[in-house]
Amino acid sequence: MSQHAPVIIDIAGLELSAPDRQRLAHPMVGGFILFGRNWHDREQLAALCEEVKSVRQDLLICVDHEGGRVQRFRSGGFTHLPPMRAFGEMWMNDRGRGEGAGAMAATNAASAAGYVLGAELRACGVDLSFTPVLDLDWGESGVIGDRSFHRDPRVATLLAKSLMHGLLRAGMGNCGKHFPGHGFVKADSHTDIPVDGRSLKAILTQDAAPYEWLNTALTSVMPAHVVYPKVDARPAGFSSRWLNDILRGQLHFGGAIFSDDLSMAGARVIDGREVSHTEAGVAALTAGCDMVLLCNQSVQDPPALDQFLDGLAEAQLKGGWQPSEASEQRRLALLPHAPALPWDALMAHPDYIHALGLLP
Repeated sequence: MSQHAPVIIDIAGLELSAPDRQRLAHPMVGGFILFGRNWHDREQLAALCEEVKSVRQDLLICVDHEGGRVQRFRSGGFTHLPPMRAFGEMWMNDRGRGEGAGAMAATNAASAAGYVLGAELRACGVDLSFTPVLDLDWGESGVIGDRSFHRDPRVATLLAKSLMHGLLRAGMGNCGKHFPGHGFVKADSHTDIPVDGRSLKAILTQDAAPYEWLNTALTSVMPAHVVYPKVDARPAGFSSRWLNDILRGQLHFGGAIFSDDLSMAGARVIDGREVSHTEAGVAALTAGCDMVLLCNQSVQDPPALDQFLDGLAEAQLKGGWQPSEASEQRRLALLPHAPALPWDALMAHPDYIHALGLLP
C-alpha cells in the first residue's frame, strides 16, 4: 500500500504538547497549519517550527499569511503587508507617467511583496503560505473584499503571477484560492453554504480564468466551499467534476489540491445531508483533493481531531478512499528545496531592503 499523508492539522498553543506530538506523528498527517494563537514572538515561532520538524522532517508547515487583514504574524519585525487590492489600485494609477506605467509598477511591487512575505516566513521555519487569493472583486463578498487584487481577471492574474514570482525567489511555493471563485457570492463559507447560480461558461470566462492562465506557475490550489448548482450540486471542494474534469482536465493544473477547512459550515453539508469531519474528509479525497485541512479543533474539541485521524485510517482500510502516490509526491514537492536566509542575514540583505522600498 502506498504511503499518503493527506491531513493538515493545528495545535492550541505556543509549543507542542504530548498529544500534539502524537497527532503529528500519525501516518495520516502530512502537515501543520499555524494561527495567530501560535505566535508569541519570532524566537518562539522558530522554536515551534523546529519542534514540528523534529517529529517528522517532511511535515509541511503552512499558514494563511496574505497581507492586509489576513496576516497571522504582525509584530517582532514582520512587515505589515498591504491588502492585495492596493496592488490593483496601483495598476490603475499611471500618475501622469504614461499609459501602463501604473501596471508595470504594480507588478514589480507585487513581486517585492511576495519576496518579503516568503523570506520572512521562511526565516522562521514556515514552508508555505496559502496565497495568492485569485478571487475577483465583484464588490459583493465581505469575506473576500480587499483580499482580491482586482475585478478584471487579467489584472488579477498578472498581479498574482508577480506575487508568486516573489515567493519563488524566497524559495516558497504558492496556493491559488478559492477555485473556481468565491468573490461573486455574498455569503461567507465559514458560517454558511454560499450558492453561485451562474453558468459554467460565465465562471470559466471570469473567475476561473486565472487558474488556466497560471497553470504553469501555480504549485497548489484550494477550492471554495461554494455550490455552483449549474455545474454540480456539491461544493467545489467535494466535486470530482470541478477538481478532476475542469481544474485538472480542462484547465491543465498539475499541482497539489488542498481542501479548505473541513470545520467550516460550507463543508458540513454534502448532498443535502449533514456530514461528520471524517465523511467530509473522505468526500474531499475521493473528489480529487490531495490534502485536507481540519482547523481549530485543537482548541474547540481535541478528541474530534483523533476521531478524524482514526476515522480516515479506518475508511482507507475499508476502501472508502484510496491513498495516492501522486498526491504524496505533490505534497512533498511543496517543501522548500533550498535553505532559508536566517532572520538577521535577511534584514541586511540588499534584495530584501530593496523589496521593502517598493511596497505601497
